[in-house]
Amino acid sequence: MKHLLFSEKQKLADLIHINFKLLLVLPRFDIKLGFGDKNVAEVCKQEGTSTELFLLVCNIYTFDEYFPNQGELSQIHIDDLTCYLQKSHDHYIKDQIPAIQAQLAELVRCYDPKQGALLTRFFEDYRAEVANHLSYEENTVFPYILDLLKGKSSGNYSIEQFEANHSNIEDKLNDLKNIIIKYLPGNCQPDLRNKILFNLFLLEEDLNKHSLFEDKILVPFVQRLENHNNEQEKI
Repeated sequence: MKHLLFSEKQKLADLIHINFKLLLVLPRFDIKLGFGDKNVAEVCKQEGTSTELFLLVCNIYTFDEYFPNQGELSQIHIDDLTCYLQKSHDHYIKDQIPAIQAQLAELVRCYDPKQGALLTRFFEDYRAEVANHLSYEENTVFPYILDLLKGKSSGNYSIEQFEANHSNIEDKLNDLKNIIIKYLPGNCQPDLRNKILFNLFLLEEDLNKHSLFEDKILVPFVQRLENHNNEQEKI
């Protein structure tokens, strides 16, 4: 399927027509709509962002069977990758999750107060779990990577600890979807329920891609960096 992959010479607008979900990705690269007929390389250069990383993200978000080879990965700088992941965190915490929470707050007004309170508490617990998960990455993992890039000693920490404690924050989303689909009375605001479910599916898919980036791209990058620094220390 190599011939299907996006390239830097394609018009960015064409990528959006092929996969509208890339609209979620654009702000993470500070790319705004209104780029006319510019191609991917031109827009990335204009915004001062990595063309290689942008294409890697767009291809992973669009083609389920795609995974970058070593040649493609070698063109990606780890500091660009961590910056992208950080902006993804901001999008989840400041945009996607609050939007769903606002829709749920409107929905629960239709139901028995006990039902509404349970649904609200369930989502609040989920939001707290996501916030803790992302906070750990931002306060522990990303600073650790920056230290490695500067050649500093890893101390007692390693990326293996991140892997061992990398919780699956998508599971509760699946539970919430099932509650809305299967168990809430069906005679109240069906259009709003569908909108909430659509946004939950989008968030779940987005988080799955995010976890793939961390597990399959970020972690191997850091492991190679750790090995390099350890070898340097032996010299």
